[in-house]
Formats: sequence, structure tokens, C-alpha cells
Amino acid sequence: MACFSLQWIEQLLIWLVILVAVFVIINLLIPFVLSQASGILGQGVNIVVAALRIVFWAVVVIMVIIICFDLISCLIGHGGLSLPRTTR
Repeated sequence: MACFSLQWIEQLLIWLVILVAVFVIINLLIPFVLSQASGILGQGVNIVVAALRIVFWAVVVIMVIIICFDLISCLIGHGGLSLPRTTR
């Protein structure tokens, strides 16, 4: 698949929608599940929720960085952009 073709843009947009949907669902479920277990965990629930949100944002930022660097390599002419990500 060529860089910046219509198929590539379609695939990128589909993956972005899937990633955002999964991220939002997990962000909704974590506080709910941990609030149900608040009797067991006590006040530590707030810290666990904050830590998990930081981890999720870190994963999203890492994915954005990978896509940006793949786009730069595509522009330079080395190619190598594939979604989903394959091992190099």
C-alpha cells in the first residue's frame, strides 16, 4: 500500500476510530469497576484510577509518535508505513 493513498488514509482513520473508542470505553469502565470495589480498596481507588489514566494516555502518545515518525519516513521516501504495525 502506497503512502498517502486513499486506502492508506481509510485504514488510518478506521484504526484511529477504533483506538479512540477503546480508550473511551476503558476510561468509563475503570472508575465504575473500581468504585464497586471501593469497600475492599478504600481510598486507594482514586490513586489507581489516576495511574491507569496516565498509562492509557502514555500508550496513546506513543502510538501518535510512531505514526508521526512513520509519516516522516514516508515523506522522505523510505516507506515502511504499515497499519497495523508490524515488527521491523
